[in-house]
Amino acid sequence: MAEPTGILVLGEINKGNLHPTVLELLAAGKTLARGLSQKLSLGLAGPSLDQPAKDGIAHGADTIYTATHQLLEQPHLDLLLAAWTQICRTANPAVILIARTTAGRDLAPRLAARLNVGLAQDCLEVKLDDSTKRLVAHRPIYGGNAVAAVSPKGTPQIAAVRPKAYDPLPADPSRHGETINVAVNLDPSMAKTKLVQRNEEQTGGVRLDTARIVISGGRGLGGPEPFKKLDEIAKILGAAVGASRAAVDAGWVPPAMQVGLTGKTITPELYITVAISGASQHMAGCSGAKVLVAINKDADANIFKEARYGVVGDWQKILPSFTETLRELVK
Repeated sequence: MAEPTGILVLGEINKGNLHPTVLELLAAGKTLARGLSQKLSLGLAGPSLDQPAKDGIAHGADTIYTATHQLLEQPHLDLLLAAWTQICRTANPAVILIARTTAGRDLAPRLAARLNVGLAQDCLEVKLDDSTKRLVAHRPIYGGNAVAAVSPKGTPQIAAVRPKAYDPLPADPSRHGETINVAVNLDPSMAKTKLVQRNEEQTGGVRLDTARIVISGGRGLGGPEPFKKLDEIAKILGAAVGASRAAVDAGWVPPAMQVGLTGKTITPELYITVAISGASQHMAGCSGAKVLVAINKDADANIFKEARYGVVGDWQKILPSFTETLRELVK
């Protein structure tokens, strides 16, 4: 068998288009590919892939592997896993990147098991070891209080990268690339689960898991009503609103807003916390935030150990002037 070579991004399709995380992975993969002087490939599986393939090339992919099948129109992870496995065996890459989305959390470990290799989960950064040219992935540990550098054993090396960890490359429509069709034999019986109903969450505004700016509230807010003030700030900043587990457990906001180990993992450029203590399970979900601003009346709160900027005081006195200042700044 030929020596594994190149970087392969396995991309999700959302309503006929590339999922936003695919563009982020292509940016990460491009740096790795340049470091190895090898090609960057994108693997796609779905019922119709012409436009996603063009978009993938425009955003940095040199080769597109497409597994086209009508059964992939429905979100059956078992079928998608089979298609991705076949793409990997055809492409024979040295490194595979997968987004740690809801589907990615399920698919990445199962793909690693099928390929009999290790997996680096929840990565904030992927790079090459200077001497070995093997993948080194940086991922949070101990509830986000430390970052470990790990190198998965075996080849291909697989890393599941946290969304928003990388900025997409600008699109270049003049780029050209190669498209290789991968034959996949899929059968409905391969799906171990059956889709009986689809309930789409109705969300207004910015999605929490892909937001550039997030503002979250915790138990210190005292009830559901203050979250309206966070909504107000979010509208000014174009941000999403999140919450701590304590606020969710109290029933003040829906579980979809929870940030943390048992909720959403976020990687915003700016994360503002209001009346959140900074428990380890919460910090595990936001350790990838580039800038953290904390507002809390407890000067000894753990959140201040992680915050770049902190305001010690009562949120009820701070937020009104904070909100008005933001209004002035964004005019």
